[in-house]
Amino acid sequence: MEQFMDLLKELCETSGIPGFESRLRTIVRRELTPVVDELQVDALGNLIAIKKQAGAPKLMIAAHMDEIGFVISHIDDKGWLRVVGLGGHDPRNMMAQRVTVCAPGGDLTGILHPGVKPPHIASEEERRRQLQVSDFFIDLGLPAAQVKELVKIGTPVTLQRDFQTIGDCVSCKALDDRVALYIMIRAMQQASQFGFETYAVATVQEEIGLRGAGTSAFGVQPNVGIALDVTVAADIPGVSEHERVTQVGKGVAIKILDSSAISHPGLVSFLQTLADQRSIPWQPEILPRGGTDAGAMQRIRAGVPVATLSIPTRYLHTSVELVNKADVEAPVKLLTAFIEEGNQADLSLI
Repeated sequence: MEQFMDLLKELCETSGIPGFESRLRTIVRRELTPVVDELQVDALGNLIAIKKQAGAPKLMIAAHMDEIGFVISHIDDKGWLRVVGLGGHDPRNMMAQRVTVCAPGGDLTGILHPGVKPPHIASEEERRRQLQVSDFFIDLGLPAAQVKELVKIGTPVTLQRDFQTIGDCVSCKALDDRVALYIMIRAMQQASQFGFETYAVATVQEEIGLRGAGTSAFGVQPNVGIALDVTVAADIPGVSEHERVTQVGKGVAIKILDSSAISHPGLVSFLQTLADQRSIPWQPEILPRGGTDAGAMQRIRAGVPVATLSIPTRYLHTSVELVNKADVEAPVKLLTAFIEEGNQADLSLI
């Protein structure tokens, strides 16, 4: 698997917030062009890679390209950049971060920091105040005139963090959901046959409401939908065992439900059996809060049976998200198997 880590590293380190996913589209297009029969980009920016199979049911696989980030909303007279967040940000995880400002003339590195007094001069009350996203600004270390020349209102900003191997795991920003893009690409490349007419969709704007999956699924009209996404692995100190959701190193998570979708029981059963048959480690997942592209696919037109394959991930929506390498390989194998023989699943509801 090590030889394929370069692709995951490239995907994670590339910048792409909701609505600004063009850099990711370029990578996914490059990887899937040799595999599929047709590539389309719809009006919202979803990249739809089609492996044709005349007369077969349609499978839509969805993995989102966007990551949480910011856009520049104001540049003041001293050159400080103010931001508006896109996606779910916890201000506790935004402290003292390096960021990439994707300026028109080229990327710039900045420091993201709240506009508060340093602890050396802050009062006890000031130190206790809860921070908000609106408290943060970006320091480019440049004169104000140069900042205003280089940066425009609406410029995208992403967290900046190098991809690293840590023990049996890898860590970076944007593993949510670049690891799922990686899994979709690898499964499409590895499948020995296609039981479906398969639509591998790199979706947009998931982090702000599953938008791309809804529009692309409406166009594809799939018979079956599989979403790929990360999920909570709260298997860390301070969290009770019953609250962990999933555990790192225990295999692919087959989602039963989250707050956006209840997985089709026939699909869940088939995926569990398929994993057992192919000796793929798996774990069940129930996520109390949060959703995936499955929630949007499920509700288009007259409804679509859906399920989600999840990658257990620690430290979600931070710049140091972490997954186990084995938990990446397991969903590659399971998705490959489903592409090959998932058309045999019993999706009847009595």
